[in-house]
Amino acid sequence: MDSLQTGDPRYLKRKVKGCTLDVHPTERALIVQYEVEATVLGELGIPMVGERKECQKIIRLKSLNAHTDTSSLARKVVEECRLIHSSKLLEVEQLLFYLQNRKQSNDNQEKKHISSRELKPYTGVELDEEASINSIDEYVERLYEDIQEKIRGATLIFQLARNPDNLEELIQNEAAIGALARVLREDWKQSVDLATTIIYVFFCFSSFSQFHGLVTHFKIGALCMNIIEHELKRYDLWQDELQKKKKAYILFKKFSENQNLKKEHEKSFRKYQSLLVKQEHLLRVALGLLLNLAEDTRTELKMRNKNIVHMLVKILDREDEELLLVVVSFLKKLSIFLENKNDMAETFAVEKLARLVPCEHEELLSTNLRLLLNLSFDTTLRSHMVQAGLLPRFSSLLADEGQRQLSMCILYHISMDDRFKSMFADTDCIPQLMKMLFDCVEKEIDVELISLCINLAANKSNARIICEGNGLKRLMKRALKLKDVLVMKMIRNLSQHNGPTKSLFLDHVGDLAAQISEEEAEEFVIESLGTLANLTIPDLDWQLVLKEFNLVPYLKDRLKPGSAEDDLILEVVIMIGTVSMDDSCAAMLAKSGIIPALIELLNAQQEDDEFVCQIVYVFYQMVFHKATRDVIVKDTQAPAYLIDLMHDSNTEIRKVCDNTLDIIAEYDEEWGKKIQNEKFRWYNGQWLEMVENRPLDEAGEPFLFGEDGESFIGERDIMERPDLFYSPDGITSTDGAISPEFYTDLQDGELGQSGYMSSVSEQFVPADQPVSGYGFQPEEQFFFNYNNASR
Repeated sequence: MDSLQTGDPRYLKRKVKGCTLDVHPTERALIVQYEVEATVLGELGIPMVGERKECQKIIRLKSLNAHTDTSSLARKVVEECRLIHSSKLLEVEQLLFYLQNRKQSNDNQEKKHISSRELKPYTGVELDEEASINSIDEYVERLYEDIQEKIRGATLIFQLARNPDNLEELIQNEAAIGALARVLREDWKQSVDLATTIIYVFFCFSSFSQFHGLVTHFKIGALCMNIIEHELKRYDLWQDELQKKKKAYILFKKFSENQNLKKEHEKSFRKYQSLLVKQEHLLRVALGLLLNLAEDTRTELKMRNKNIVHMLVKILDREDEELLLVVVSFLKKLSIFLENKNDMAETFAVEKLARLVPCEHEELLSTNLRLLLNLSFDTTLRSHMVQAGLLPRFSSLLADEGQRQLSMCILYHISMDDRFKSMFADTDCIPQLMKMLFDCVEKEIDVELISLCINLAANKSNARIICEGNGLKRLMKRALKLKDVLVMKMIRNLSQHNGPTKSLFLDHVGDLAAQISEEEAEEFVIESLGTLANLTIPDLDWQLVLKEFNLVPYLKDRLKPGSAEDDLILEVVIMIGTVSMDDSCAAMLAKSGIIPALIELLNAQQEDDEFVCQIVYVFYQMVFHKATRDVIVKDTQAPAYLIDLMHDSNTEIRKVCDNTLDIIAEYDEEWGKKIQNEKFRWYNGQWLEMVENRPLDEAGEPFLFGEDGESFIGERDIMERPDLFYSPDGITSTDGAISPEFYTDLQDGELGQSGYMSSVSEQFVPADQPVSGYGFQPEEQFFFNYNNASR
């Protein structure tokens, strides 16, 4: 400080403040964020400059694992990092505990771009010479020489581009970038090595979003699309040539030329393999560049318009795992758009992806499962997955902890389709799911796991496997102990299947009935009620259950509109319908006044078909029993409501109503007449409506046409037929110009001798002319003058 001259500002102090802690989003590390405050004083000690800077420090915890003592590690972190105050020891320990239990996912690998380090070095571009950024002009000059020199120059530039620190300086050298683009455009067909190396350079630029404009400017993406298309055609030609030589070798196997053909075939195959390795490396780097550029959806749309999906699906037949990883990653990105998904369906992508499940390459398998998960949202593609035999393969992956979550999500989507639920019984999926379910002793079950189990429990074959051994008992124990609504929903699905599975519930009726109370959570009560309502077991004494657990008052109170959520009220109605199958229970419920409550609920919920159908079913059960039939028919208005619902638009409601009304009509003569009259009135109305709306030129009408198919009416208008117009006194108009009211007034004597109507009648009814059966001679032109007057 003494060396500073007078008047020079002097640095006073540096202060650290505002330290906060957080966990790293992807790594096992802590992030320390703090603020540095620096003050510079002048000669007289007056602050001249004050500056604040926000900084952060990352503390990587490489030794942290499932067995680490987080308390000891937290103390060590606080001791060694001076930025963290000792008062934050407890916070550090909590963050370490969170990191210790956080699931490590592959999302990090999925989201990042494929960097140049991930692409294995290509033998064709390895040189002994080490590139220097100062010699870039010399490397550019090599691009103007022959092919070998061009490859050497491009390789040296590629060595520089692999270091991200050199990209900024390379982009400033327009001559170098322009020369690379020109050579690639002109000479890519002459050398695969040259094309691969130059695309590698642009791939390094494409790994960073800020350089995408440069790559787009030189139209490298469009050029890569052309190169890929050309290479795929070359691959097809190689395959055809190999097949021809193989057929020739097999055809002439017994002749002397066989040895020469065999050697030629083997030589061609070796050449094909060497060319294939280079081609697949070229495809890999070109697709990697396009994948990076596809970050912009507008660029991605251009690729789709050039048929990128079909190209990618075609490459799925290859064996190179690194190439397949790029292809599957690209397809996964494209699959989020409907048009691309449809293209994948047309090209049978699922069938080609099926062969990669499972595979030894962990990242390829994970990426493939993510792609299949995206495609599994489509019902048609789910069907393709099952047809390709993927269901047992997904089930086997449940044992792999790394792929379990993805496999479970895909299996859940498949289980949503009733066509495929029964297929799960033929795999080892259900035993694995049950083991995973019971391993979650105290902790909460994963949503994907329990959702899949709920779907599978809806199938009878699966339900039998789930309940094997002590399956149902253990599920009931967990559901009742933890009040787990989702497990109870699974149990409810199990209870709907007739047969041995339903009989197992006899041991748990009391436990389920004990949950029907106001103290329990409403969602849990709904599932318990639904389970009980499914237990249509002849051996079950419902009267004893209702009395022992005093359920009748609870059921009656919940029938009041608005007393609870509609879901709970509906389950109460279904429960009443189930217990009403028992004579004694039906009588007990009828005496308790539940039927008027049901009618009131029917009025309130008449727009809800589910409510109406279930309430009508209760009436059916009540009418079915002699003990409650009188109460329904004579003491309530239930039959009148059933008559109103007899012609409801819902088929199920009509069916239950008809069955109930048939019983009532047979039992009570008065109601039987009302029901018969209502049915006749409705059918008569239907017939009249049909007649009025029936097309007159309908070909199926046998009386409109003669034997030769000619209409009896001819070409005249149907309304011009005189025999369609009648009056009380038999007078009719030939053309219908006189309304029926005219004849009525004429018969009643309301039309006198005066007025034009009187003169018309006198004119057209002469006294000396005999009258036919219709009132006039058939050959007369009736009301001709009146018709003209009216017009």
